[in-house]
Amino acid sequence: MYMERIVEIGDYAISDKEDDIIKTIALGSCVAVTVFSPSRKVAGMVHIALPFSVLPNEDRTKPCYYAESAVPFLINKICREYNCLKTDLSINVIGGAVSIRKDDLFRIGQRNVEVVRQKLRELDLPYDDSETGGTCSRTLTMEVSSGKIRIDSRPMII
Repeated sequence: MYMERIVEIGDYAISDKEDDIIKTIALGSCVAVTVFSPSRKVAGMVHIALPFSVLPNEDRTKPCYYAESAVPFLINKICREYNCLKTDLSINVIGGAVSIRKDDLFRIGQRNVEVVRQKLRELDLPYDDSETGGTCSRTLTMEVSSGKIRIDSRPMII
């Protein structure tokens, strides 16, 4: 039976049910990392809000909220609990839009993408990040059966 799994900010979903769809809505400066194992037919997604935790140990209580902890969390979870091989994973990085505000001193979108890239390099994992940056909001839909990702983009609104 088909199930749509919605990934909210700071959360994740993993599924090995081929009829499932994993979806996250309105990525602005947030970043989604998608992982797919074609041999195991397992898909996962995380919706990251910020690059780093500012409070001690907060990345342990909310590991998917921060890029520094979300990336290793998702990879470890999909490999350990679903027996996927790191060498088999297809990984996409999506989102990290640039603010359309001129006074965006924090550059959250760019910093989110930078930290995700750094963590994936540390894990020695190749990835596609061709859908990062820009000034649009993105909604992603991922098919568990194929790993296919559909991206719907909309202009960001202040």
